[in-house]
Amino acid sequence: MEPINSIDPEEDQFAYRYDTQLLIDRRDEDLDEDEISDYILSHFEGNSLIAAGDEDLIKIHYHTNEPWKILEYCNSIGEIYDIVVEDMIRQSQGLQG
Repeated sequence: MEPINSIDPEEDQFAYRYDTQLLIDRRDEDLDEDEISDYILSHFEGNSLIAAGDEDLIKIHYHTNEPWKILEYCNSIGEIYDIVVEDMIRQSQGLQG
């Protein structure tokens, strides 16, 4: 599957298909929600980012087409759990049908 390089989320509500949510628990170093948010926004295509918490626990919510990259990054900075990846297109079709 070819990566999508040019997406206009304002024209396509499902431009970023996967609603990716998880918690990051501190492993060794304190977590910084601003650093995590900045890293995600500069390295992974998507929208609707929420990175909230404190130095011990951060909640991540992000719409992306490559959720595994978000999981891999988050796992590199802490312990991840309560992972949810939902396909918003499939959810939408289920609710309409």
